Amino acid sequence: MNTTFIPWLIALVVIVLIALWVASAYNSLVALRNRVANGWSQIDVQLKQRSDLIPNLVNTVKGYASHESSVFTAVTQARAAAQSAASSGSVADRIQAEGALDKAIVNVLAVAEAYPELKANANFIDLQNQLKELESKIAYARQFYNDVVLKLNNAVEMFPTNIIAGLFHFEKAQFFEASETERTVPQVQF
Repeated sequence: MNTTFIPWLIALVVIVLIALWVASAYNSLVALRNRVANGWSQIDVQLKQRSDLIPNLVNTVKGYASHESSVFTAVTQARAAAQSAASSGSVADRIQAEGALDKAIVNVLAVAEAYPELKANANFIDLQNQLKELESKIAYARQFYNDVVLKLNNAVEMFPTNIIAGLFHFEKAQFFEASETERTVPQVQF
């Protein structure tokens, strides 16, 4: 066997192994990026369903507590802001708007607590149960999304995949964190 052939064979094997590793790392990063997008889509679906439920809830409560107009105005404005943020495409704006909407919903439910006849209304009970179920689904979707974001961010930052991430311009994703409005305890006054 020719002695010049062995170094070329070794070099070829090393190049093929590096190419396979690059392809594998790239595909892994693409899969994680797509899982992040899928996770965000799942959150988006649940938030849309909640947004669609809110007018029914507000109208039911409004029928019993029409003099609480500031609470209803606030939830309507928060819902409109959340829908606007949904169409803007910015994750940060969406998170902030949804946090404000969460706070406004809590205020509507707090108003309902002051009206025993409303709490006994079958329509209100059904809407409240639907909202509770949606909030549970949203929490699960947020957890899934944040888990996938963590995996992507780790891959983007950790050696050796950070080399591939840098070469192909992969970026870290933003976690879905509680906004400042969600962290503060709502103040409800009657």
